Amino acid sequence: MKNYTVAHSPDADDIFMYYAAKFGWIDTPYKLKNIAEDIETLNQKALKNIFDICAISFGAYPFLKDEYALLKTAVSFGYGYGPKLIKLKGKRLKPNFKVALSGEYTTNALIFKIAYPKARIIYKNFLEIENAILNGEVDAGVLIHESILNFDERLEVEKELWDIWNELAGEIPLPLGGMVIRRSIPLLDAINLEEILTKAVEIANNHKNILAKMLIERNLVRVDDKTLDKYLGLYANDKSISLDEKQIKALNKLYEIGYKYNLTPCMKDIREYMIPKEYKNIRFEEKI
Repeated sequence: MKNYTVAHSPDADDIFMYYAAKFGWIDTPYKLKNIAEDIETLNQKALKNIFDICAISFGAYPFLKDEYALLKTAVSFGYGYGPKLIKLKGKRLKPNFKVALSGEYTTNALIFKIAYPKARIIYKNFLEIENAILNGEVDAGVLIHESILNFDERLEVEKELWDIWNELAGEIPLPLGGMVIRRSIPLLDAINLEEILTKAVEIANNHKNILAKMLIERNLVRVDDKTLDKYLGLYANDKSISLDEKQIKALNKLYEIGYKYNLTPCMKDIREYMIPKEYKNIRFEEKI
């Protein structure tokens, strides 16, 4: 039995999309060892080619494309929502305001830098951003994950990153995060692993109530049942199972914009960086 590492964030959507496999709800010929770290740590470790399969911010992928193929499953997009730039209520932000972002390679950082080129950026774990604003360490911060649902009443939204994205790209989904797989993995294994993870996301989505209850009972998520249900409705849903044409269009637009503003390397059509799933059929047809 081959062993592969699957690294994901400890955030509710990533855990939800992976744990059908962890709980043994799908058959697999592989031994999958899961590791949970915050998303920017995963971005940084993916740059060092540490994990076999890894959750990443879509904003990081242009820097990883040579070592990792992009998986079509376990994706998170915003549809009229996404990260939020917040500040103290009534505070007026100067052009060079100091802001806390959740990581250099996050998608929200990419979009933020385009909209606020003069801002002074520091990077923090996303769980620390709210307090950094409240204690005056920064003027504002971008909240991600479940933090967008519940934040201190002394704070208010300065700008929805969805609105910035809408101004840049038009009415298409906001790409946030996905998963990648090491290119050095044998191609048939890579195809099988993508199929396994796709099935895990599909089963999780089809049995949301059961799986969500199990995650809460085992203290695997940071939120209560109502918040979890709302959060999964945003970022772990039927749109997370497999990339569709609108999502592919959105990714291509993200990388077109990133390159235009000299923030990411040049990218081809995103389809060219995915696993050629048809190889499996061709391979076995040749043996018949």
